[in-house]
Amino acid sequence: MHIEKNVFENIFETVMDIEGKTIDNAKAREDIKIYCKRKDLEKNESMGKYPKACYSLGKKEKKVVCDWVAKLNFPDGYVSNMSRFIDMQKYKLFGMKSHDCHVFMQRLIPIAFRELLPVTVWKALIKVEDMLRLNEDIPVILCKLEGIFPPSLFDSMEHLPVHLAYEARVAGPVQYRWMYPFERYLGKLKKKVTNKAKVEGSIANAYLIEETSMFCSHYFEPHVSTKMNVITPRNDDGGDVEQCDGNISIFMSPGRLSGSRKKRRLIDQEYDAARIYVLLNCVEIEEYVKIFVEEKKTSEPNLTDQQIESRLHSDFANWFKIYAHNSNNVDNRIIKDVALGPLRNVTTYPVYFVNGYKFHTRDHGSNRSTFNSGVCLKGSSYGNLSSDYYGILVEIVQLEYPALPIKSVVLFKCDWFDPTPNVGVKIHKEYNLVDVNHKRRFKMYEPFILASQSLQVYYASYPTLRRGKVKPRPNIDLPIDSMAFQDDEVEAHSVDVVDQVSTPLNDPSGVLVDIDDGNDDVQFGEDDDDTDT
Repeated sequence: MHIEKNVFENIFETVMDIEGKTIDNAKAREDIKIYCKRKDLEKNESMGKYPKACYSLGKKEKKVVCDWVAKLNFPDGYVSNMSRFIDMQKYKLFGMKSHDCHVFMQRLIPIAFRELLPVTVWKALIKVEDMLRLNEDIPVILCKLEGIFPPSLFDSMEHLPVHLAYEARVAGPVQYRWMYPFERYLGKLKKKVTNKAKVEGSIANAYLIEETSMFCSHYFEPHVSTKMNVITPRNDDGGDVEQCDGNISIFMSPGRLSGSRKKRRLIDQEYDAARIYVLLNCVEIEEYVKIFVEEKKTSEPNLTDQQIESRLHSDFANWFKIYAHNSNNVDNRIIKDVALGPLRNVTTYPVYFVNGYKFHTRDHGSNRSTFNSGVCLKGSSYGNLSSDYYGILVEIVQLEYPALPIKSVVLFKCDWFDPTPNVGVKIHKEYNLVDVNHKRRFKMYEPFILASQSLQVYYASYPTLRRGKVKPRPNIDLPIDSMAFQDDEVEAHSVDVVDQVSTPLNDPSGVLVDIDDGNDDVQFGEDDDDTDT
């Protein structure tokens, strides 16, 4: 983590051209003249200034980046509030912890600089996120960076990743051999000191009390809260659901509702959409779906697959209601209750915990500094085209079914973006980026999904001097397809072809700028308050 933090700070501070922190100074330019022979970056003797480098941002671009970071909203517990790290006077970030640097380097750099840096520089920067994982690519990535940035950037910290992959293979996972557990435990012992004149005695006394109380807690009744039974995760979903005979999968998914509840009645369109979605996504009802499809193919052999899909959504619910109660093929009482359809009166909630995530409805989280309303559904459309659906959580609905035992399922009502490939959603597989056109909406009325199917994403616009697009959280598992045409796309050497072309490293506008002389005393003396960044 410390290596990644130092690498991130060196690169980010150079791109942002932070005074006193950037390595692109007069001494670095002289090194370039001696060792690299990049005439594009050499000093203009007549003007006494240096050409502005293509890898550093101007004042307008830096302001755009800082404004963008200030407006970012992340899910609860994902990262610190980035707006607290911004200095809008000097256009820089300060005080970021190791995890904040990790998230920015892995998730935000590909978004932050895509519209602001040349393509060659941007491609080299986004490959940095793989540098700590891919042993065979580390030398190649370093060479690409060396072809762009000054030699002074590549100190011992940039060299260390070369050895990390080998170290991991030889020594195993790092958590078994680093110092953090001991540092945390020493901090825990320091908190036990109540008398500074008797430090050792305070620690020993507090340790004995803790051990004694822990030993006694084993003999308490189960309902008594102790350290042994009150350990719950941040986004606890309530644990396993109590099972009864004949229960089906949609009623056994764990989840925990929270917040003030409200009662309302579903309109006809909502009722039909929720009813058919639950039926088509229940594993135990799949065999009856196959029976329905076979009957339609037999009675109307000329139907296309899309027409059968349409009949399935419009006719299956009523067909299954009659089939389940007029046939001996359905013995499960709970399936017969599901065939009758849900109750029209539902209960809505603003918060739901499921799959390790905390979801907020759009209205509930509108005035919060965090964003927990982004939803992703892994799915497929007609044919063999696999696609994911991205949307905003509008309402959390608890749907109940008639008869005992009490049966309820939680649905998410979402506002879906258009999932059409290359129109509503564009996936950059090489860079693991997903672009979503926030102006286009899904044309079909299918607002509901099972809460247990949802993944959480966040959306962020590209920082740019012009209007940008909307982008979801980039660490979503993309669908993998083994079709031959996709293999050809992967093997296309588009990046290598671009890198082989000699591209100028100075700013295309030809701007000349004054550069700091690189004096160490000046560098650290001007900004003493931020030396920990």
